[in-house]
Amino acid sequence: MNRLWVRLTFAFVFITLVGVATVALLTNWSAGDEFRQYLQRQEMLAQSGLLDDLAAFYQRSGNWNGVGDVLSGSNTPIGRGRGQGAGQGRGRPALLLADANGQIMYDERGTNVGGSLSMEERALAQTVTLSGKAVGYLVMGQPARAALAPVEQNFLDGLRNTLIVSALLAGGLGIVLGLLISRAVAAPLSHLAQAARAFAARDWNSRVQVQGADEIAEVAREFNDMADGLQRAETVRRNMIADIAHELRTPLAVLQGNLSAMLDEVYPLERSEIAALYDETRLLSRLVDDLRELALADAGQLPLNAQTVNVSETVRTAISNFSVAADSQNIRIALEQNEELSARADSDRLAQILRNLIANALRHTPSGGTITLAAQIAGRFVRITVADTGEGIAAEDLPHVFERFYRGDKSRTRASGSTGLGLAIAKAWVEAMGGKIGVESELGRGSRFWFTLPRAAQ
Repeated sequence: MNRLWVRLTFAFVFITLVGVATVALLTNWSAGDEFRQYLQRQEMLAQSGLLDDLAAFYQRSGNWNGVGDVLSGSNTPIGRGRGQGAGQGRGRPALLLADANGQIMYDERGTNVGGSLSMEERALAQTVTLSGKAVGYLVMGQPARAALAPVEQNFLDGLRNTLIVSALLAGGLGIVLGLLISRAVAAPLSHLAQAARAFAARDWNSRVQVQGADEIAEVAREFNDMADGLQRAETVRRNMIADIAHELRTPLAVLQGNLSAMLDEVYPLERSEIAALYDETRLLSRLVDDLRELALADAGQLPLNAQTVNVSETVRTAISNFSVAADSQNIRIALEQNEELSARADSDRLAQILRNLIANALRHTPSGGTITLAAQIAGRFVRITVADTGEGIAAEDLPHVFERFYRGDKSRTRASGSTGLGLAIAKAWVEAMGGKIGVESELGRGSRFWFTLPRAAQ
């Protein structure tokens, strides 16, 4: 299985086993090293001549009484003790001497005198012979027991058992904790996968709970942000398709109805009727062009010819182009300009933005009103403002004025020939040129649209 929690569990198990195996290997190496040292001591004991000294002592005395003087006074490194008592000879296993019957006659530590050699100790003993007959046994302890008293050996045995049990418990606990931790780490990712599958199945409200380690919580937050963005995009897409269908339906219905009336000779085939139908085709053409520009903006492929543009001159040209339309509506267009300003922009797109904003102001400014254009420096940007004295925009409509097909007064703007995309296109071009766009408005007192463009290098 390639699941994360399984792989993490195997990783914890592997680490635990490696730890236990390492301890076992070190323990085995240490025991082997001690056993080799023990065999070496036994060999040195056999070659030290101490056995011959003991045989000579027994021949002189006929028993082992007083043999301690021989063993403690020996010049042999292996055989030399440091006196009697529990604190003696800690550097090596203790020497034991037993008679021919296995009864201990001498214990270098003085703890087992009078006792008997065990079968294991007798098997490890060096035999003291006299005339070919065994008269005693010399033992240099056992690899694990010889240097310890019974109480000390019990402590060591208890410690060893405790270590074994602790190793088993630690191993088991490590495996259990590894399983729990791996599941805890993998669970948020599993929830994330479930949410992603639900989202792919168009459950747009599917989200994940932000929990777990910082990295996993960050992934969850990013997923939720992505889901919010995709849900908004899907909502916009659905609304846009519905709006496009609605916008296309109106001019097509007019064309179809008028052409049908002409074919049925309800309307006369006159130039005025054909001109009305031609206006509807122009509206369709503008709608298609606007939609194409917005599609390019969504794809980040708006063609730009960025260069140094004289903003003041472009504003004056835009005012001149709308002067006739403004005069016909008895609207005054004013310019507030104190100096010549330049920006880094596409001149054609800048002119298009101004046309959209001025045309929008003309549609919403009553007769006798004023439209004021201004340009000024705002830090590293040039700020251009188009203000009118129209009816203004309701507070609930302000956040939506740059959305596609949004109309505060749908009937009037449709009648005026607007596609509902002018402000959305203006926003797309401003942002493509590295600026920002916004609006300030109050009902009954007019609106102020503004946008910024990067200043040209001086």
